[in-house]
Amino acid sequence: MKVSIITVTYNSEKYLEDCILSVIKQRYPNIEHILIDGKSSDGTVKIIEKYNDHIAAWVSETDRGMYDAINKGMKMATGDVIGILNSDDMLETEDVISAIVKTFEEQHVGAVYGDLEYVHSEDTSKVFRIWKGKPYRRSLFHQGWMPAHPTFYVKRRLVEEFGGYESHYFTAADYEFMARYLFHHRISAHYLPKLIVKMRVGGQSNKNFQQRFRANRRDYLAMKKNKIPFAFFVSILKPLSKLHQFYKKSS
Repeated sequence: MKVSIITVTYNSEKYLEDCILSVIKQRYPNIEHILIDGKSSDGTVKIIEKYNDHIAAWVSETDRGMYDAINKGMKMATGDVIGILNSDDMLETEDVISAIVKTFEEQHVGAVYGDLEYVHSEDTSKVFRIWKGKPYRRSLFHQGWMPAHPTFYVKRRLVEEFGGYESHYFTAADYEFMARYLFHHRISAHYLPKLIVKMRVGGQSNKNFQQRFRANRRDYLAMKKNKIPFAFFVSILKPLSKLHQFYKKSS
């Protein structure tokens, strides 16, 4: 099974090398790493060129934002499975992709997701939050639940069937994508109880709860589009469902 990992970059020189190295260090041999750069003006392209032998394909050109760039990467992907790795994030351990592939093979599902750590941007051993997943049930969407998007891997044939990200949902585009696949189209999924990604704090929609609430209306519109019942009330529950993530790891 071939795994395509898509990384979108824009002026990402500060942490991109960590991201690339976390893919290179994977023990699973059949990985296709695709980088889509938005015409960076810093040293991002030099870092990409430095690791060119380990990167399956890359482009540097203007785009219409992060999700438009991801869609470009998906169209370039040739793997059986597609996942997203943000440019300032890292795969947690060297066996992450092996574990994901094993789960696909054993469970015969359309998607696999796992757990996520939010870590300090400089000291990645310092954990601020842990996004602990749950065994998959479609009814969890009624409670505002969603998988941790950076841990979500999906069969490429399903992407070809159901389409990519709808960027007009802005920071809610990842939620809309997963709601469309898991709730609306009812694809099968399996929760892998394993830390998949270390995410540095400061992502587009995860800086603080205030920003999360600002995205509430986009969540609501994504829910209505994908026919999640009582969308208004569920959109209120969605940010509250993340309160349990604020767990400080003991030193």
